[in-house]
Amino acid sequence: MAELTEKVAIVTGAGQGIGRAIALRLAELGATVLVNARSAATTASTVEAIVAAGGKAEGLNGDVGDAAFCAALVDKAVKDLGGVHILVNNAGITRDGLLMRMKDEDWDTVLDTNLKSAFLLSRAAARPLMKNRWGRIVNITSIVGIIGNPGQANYCASKAGMIGLTKSLAKELASRNILVNAVAPGFIQTRMTDELNDEQKGALLGQIPAGRFGQPEDIAGIVGFLCTDAAGYITGQTIEVTGGLGM
Repeated sequence: MAELTEKVAIVTGAGQGIGRAIALRLAELGATVLVNARSAATTASTVEAIVAAGGKAEGLNGDVGDAAFCAALVDKAVKDLGGVHILVNNAGITRDGLLMRMKDEDWDTVLDTNLKSAFLLSRAAARPLMKNRWGRIVNITSIVGIIGNPGQANYCASKAGMIGLTKSLAKELASRNILVNAVAPGFIQTRMTDELNDEQKGALLGQIPAGRFGQPEDIAGIVGFLCTDAAGYITGQTIEVTGGLGM
């Protein structure tokens, strides 16, 4: 079912993993997707995958921690694709380290990429979304933004901040039929988990009642739902997709 036909979606961090799966899912639902990643090669790869599957997509690579680039990304969606209806703030990086050893630049880079980018893009997209009187913003946070994780003070703070941003924007924008929600993945099978050794994987799996890592498509499925009219009375929520982790 092409429930998002005539809708334009911006997905950040869409070159691989969760972001790529979300972009593919929104295209499958009928949206035209503006794909963003820092790398030109991964941006192009996701666009090609969407087009090969019969969907519509364009790409613009660049740093979403930069305000001028965020404005340009929204401007491209409006001028070249016909508007902005859906924004998925998925871009994220890690610079792990214990608090006492964490460098200022590692804190700043993670907060800029993960949290400031969501603010910048939401601000840039707010006017066209309000003009539509219909919109969806989905922020990809993390279970560790709720429960914390040693050695990830910067990452956890950025993801916790996304939850507060989600609630504030949901209250500001609901009267214009713009719904804002967050999705908090648990441990998802990506390149990051592939780099873990068997002992590390076993320790993590022991914390997950479902007994497995999630797949990027598990996150894409709930994001797709939140962007449809079936989720028309859900806003300000953080939905955990964790296999039971953190209960």
